[in-house]
Amino acid sequence: MSRVGKKPIRIPEGVTVTKNGDVITVKGPLGTLEHRVHRDMVVEIGSDAIVVKRPSDQPVHRALHGVTRTVIANMVDGVTKGFEKHLTIVGTGYRAAVQGRRLTLNVGYSHPVEIVAPEGVTIETPTPTTVVVKGTDKQVVGQVAADIRKVRPPEPYHGKGIRYRDERVRHIPIGKTVK
Repeated sequence: MSRVGKKPIRIPEGVTVTKNGDVITVKGPLGTLEHRVHRDMVVEIGSDAIVVKRPSDQPVHRALHGVTRTVIANMVDGVTKGFEKHLTIVGTGYRAAVQGRRLTLNVGYSHPVEIVAPEGVTIETPTPTTVVVKGTDKQVVGQVAADIRKVRPPEPYHGKGIRYRDERVRHIPIGKTVK
């Protein structure tokens, strides 16, 4: 049995979880999230915990078991604490600015690149070289951060580009070859 899948999900104070058919809805202080669970997975909602069970030991059910439990746990965490990704911009003259829901990146192209934040995601720039993406849905926050990074990925020769705060870029000195 999956070690992750059999762990119950604790429901914190102020969070309500409902099930309507295959759709799980989680409401909390930061918002509401919905997710359609695979029809074979059994989700039991108690007064203080959620338990995910699988109908058999088939490989497809074993794979879905842990994933379903993790997605629901991330929904509960998202409506209580939220998620955020930090990006750092490295390069001479590279900078970012936010106006409303629009992020403007000046990262060495002949034109500024604009990215519009989707519904439920906020983008902040505490400094011109730092971007913070916040939201309740972990998948959407990660996708927006990946889209921002994709505008100018870090390159190994000079180290310029957009990277995650904790990402390490392997530096290759110019004129050297990698073996």
